Amino acid sequence: MRKMSVEDLAQGIVEGSRGHIARAITLVESVKPAHREQAHELLASIAPRTGGAFRVGISGVPGAGKSTFVNAMGVKLIDERQHRVAVLAVDPSSSRTGGSILGDRTRMSDLAQREEAFIRPSPSAGHLGGVARATRESMLVLEAAGYDVVLVETVGVGQSEVAVAGMVDTFLMLQVARTGDMLQGIKRGILELADVIAITKADGDNEGAARVAARELSIAMKLITSDNEKRRAPVLTCSSYTGAGLDEVWDTVTKHRSELESEGSLQQRRLSQQRDWLWNMVRDEVMESLRTSPEVRAVADTVEARIAEESLSALEGSAEILRAFADNIGTFHWGRDSE
Repeated sequence: MRKMSVEDLAQGIVEGSRGHIARAITLVESVKPAHREQAHELLASIAPRTGGAFRVGISGVPGAGKSTFVNAMGVKLIDERQHRVAVLAVDPSSSRTGGSILGDRTRMSDLAQREEAFIRPSPSAGHLGGVARATRESMLVLEAAGYDVVLVETVGVGQSEVAVAGMVDTFLMLQVARTGDMLQGIKRGILELADVIAITKADGDNEGAARVAARELSIAMKLITSDNEKRRAPVLTCSSYTGAGLDEVWDTVTKHRSELESEGSLQQRRLSQQRDWLWNMVRDEVMESLRTSPEVRAVADTVEARIAEESLSALEGSAEILRAFADNIGTFHWGRDSE
């Protein structure tokens, strides 16, 4: 990577240079100490231009057509509503290939060709916390570049959904009508995360089944809470193929955000997310220091060997590692290049 100053990088982002945006995202994804220091400087520099985008998380079971939905919705938002759309595809399963991003790019081919769109995978290097950090910081870069809608697509139902729900304004869950009991495979915790739910592939012979599935899921949402005052996620149907229902889905998504704004909850939600991000970053920094400290690593290796020999318990071992950490805490370079 050719050396570029943080000032030049920030200026290129503000001007909308795709090369600078890509380079900045690569920088914020890096875990190298020197790169982290530069990333912190960059994010501080562009901070006044961030926070203005509508952040939407999109998730759903495998086969729900998430990427196809994002492609169709993204093009519609550009053509009909004059938005600039950025897509961050989160996949914690692969540190080398970005997981399903090649398939995602193929299914987002229309959107990928648009100048008003920017699509980027968020690799985790095998660590979900890495996904959260890289995605959050990438989102700020894209907001500073003028993208006013940021869609964060997750790989499927699981821990990544919890992470993504903690960084967006509205969480949209996609489902597909299946044979058998579709509700059986949906966990209550995932339903509780959803702000809006859409049954996809509501076209052709599947349209009737999609409407039945929507009714069943609407009933399930009522069973989650007995509090009639509490908001329940509305359930809609749509087709990425015909475009039917996409406007209704987006109107419902934007209505949810408008409700948050009118209640004063949007700012509250974002502040809560900032607090969570703060402690996640502290935790990640501590874990990285534990991992990279030669003194702590030497103690950890001895502890692990003794645990393998069953001569030490995990409780005793953790105490030894923490003592080594405390003894050497003054030698750590928090958030700075260690060179």
